Amino acid sequence: MVSILTVMVLVVIFLTLPVCLYFTRKQRANRVSLADFRQKFFQNHYYLHVLAYLVIAFWKGWIDSLNEPMKRITGHWTDLVFAIEGNASLWFQELFMNQFLTDVLNFHYLFIYLFLIYVTTVYFAYANDRDMADKVTLNYLLIYCIAVPYYLFFNVEVTSSWIPGMEALLYHDPVYLDFYVTHDPLDNAVPSLHIAIPFGILLLGWLDGKERGISLRESRHYGYMLFIFANTLIFMFAIIYLGIHWWIDIPLGLAVGAIGALFIHQIQPRLRGKYGGITWPKEPLRLIAVPILIAGLLSAAMLATVQASTVDTTMRIAEGDMVYEIIQPFSEGESASTLITNFDNSASVQFVVIELEQAPGIMADGKPDWGLIHNNPIVLVNPGQSVLYPHEKADTWQLIMVESLGGSSVEVGMVTDYGDARMLEGWIASMPSLLITGFVLQRLWRQKSSSVSLADTRSLPLEEEE
Repeated sequence: MVSILTVMVLVVIFLTLPVCLYFTRKQRANRVSLADFRQKFFQNHYYLHVLAYLVIAFWKGWIDSLNEPMKRITGHWTDLVFAIEGNASLWFQELFMNQFLTDVLNFHYLFIYLFLIYVTTVYFAYANDRDMADKVTLNYLLIYCIAVPYYLFFNVEVTSSWIPGMEALLYHDPVYLDFYVTHDPLDNAVPSLHIAIPFGILLLGWLDGKERGISLRESRHYGYMLFIFANTLIFMFAIIYLGIHWWIDIPLGLAVGAIGALFIHQIQPRLRGKYGGITWPKEPLRLIAVPILIAGLLSAAMLATVQASTVDTTMRIAEGDMVYEIIQPFSEGESASTLITNFDNSASVQFVVIELEQAPGIMADGKPDWGLIHNNPIVLVNPGQSVLYPHEKADTWQLIMVESLGGSSVEVGMVTDYGDARMLEGWIASMPSLLITGFVLQRLWRQKSSSVSLADTRSLPLEEEE
C-alpha cells in the first residue's frame, strides 16, 4: 500500500514547475533555463541546500527521539497555558465545525506546509535569486533549531488532549494517522512552526527588499509573498480549528520566526563571503560575551523548569472522548513501561495498547471501535488507581488509546519510562537556539544604539577593525 507521504511527495514534485512558472510569469528574463540549470546548481552551491534538507530530516529524527524519554523528567506546562486561555480553542472549533472544512484543512495543514518548505527554495532558485534561495533554506533549518529547547523543556500538550470535548480533527483521521504518529510527538504545541516558518519567509523578503531600498510591494517576488501570506493566515485558522495548537502559539510562532529571520538576514551575506566572510573579530570577548551570557541565562532558566519524576496529568478527557499517547520504538534488549493513573474520584477510564499498523482499521470514524480490537487486552483503570503497563514489542510504533467511561473532565496521567532520560543530549541540542537568540538580542540592541536599520547587514563599529 502506498503511504500518504509517498503520494504527497509525488504531488509536490508534479506541482513544482507549474507553481514556479506561474509566479515568475512577470519576470521571464530572470528564469533559469534548463540549459543553465546544471551550471547554476554548482556555481551557486545549491547542492548545499539539498544537504540542508537532509540535515534537518536527521536533526528532527534525533530531537523526536529525545522528546519522549526526557518528558518523564521535564513534565509539561499545559495546565499553565490552559489557565490563561481556558476553552477559547474549543469555542472556536465548535463555531466553525464542518466536515468539508475539516477535510480541506487537514490536507492544507500537512500538504501545503511541506509544499511551501520545499517549493520556496526551488522558486527563488528558478527566479535566479540566489540570496533569497539561501535565506529560505536556512529559514527552515534554523527556525526548527530555535524551537528545539521549547519542545524539549517546555512541553505543551495539543488542545485536543487537554480540553474536554475538543475534537482531534487532525490526529484521528485514519488517512494521516501513520504520518503524524511517526512525525509528531503531540506535545510540541508551543511554538507553532506552521506560523514561524512562513512568517520567517515573509520577514526575510521584507528585510531583503528594505536593504535594497524597495518595498515588498515593489519586489519582483511580491506575488509569491502574497501566496505565502495567504497560506499563513489559513495556517493560523487551521492550527486552532483542528485541535492542535493554542492561541498563544501564534504570537510565539511569530517571535521564533522573527528571531530566525533576523539572524539569517545577518549571517547569509557573510556565508557568501560578503564583508570579508565570517572572521574572528578583533575584540572577541566583547562581541561574543553577551550572546554567551544570554545563552547561559536562558539555559539556567530552562534547566530550572525541570520537574521531579512524578506522575502528572497529561490529558483531560470528557465522557466518550478518546485520546492517545505515542510509544516510540525501542531496541531489542531495551525496555519501556508506562504508568497510567486515573486522578478522578468517581469515573473510570479504559485503555488498550495497539500497534500503529492496527490503528487505521479501527478508527474509520475518527474514534476507535472497541469491538474491532482483537488480541489486545482492554484494561480498566478505576478512580484513583494506577496501572504500570510494560511494553514488550521492540522496534514497533505503538499507541495507548484511552477512553473515559464517565465524568465531564477526567484527568489521566501517563508517564513512560524508556530508561535513560537523555537530558544531557537535550541540553546540547538546545544550545544553538540559545546562542542564536543571544546574538539576535545583542545585534538588535547595538543596531538601536547606533541608529541603524534592522535591514542593514553591514558591520557595526565594534565588528570593524580598528
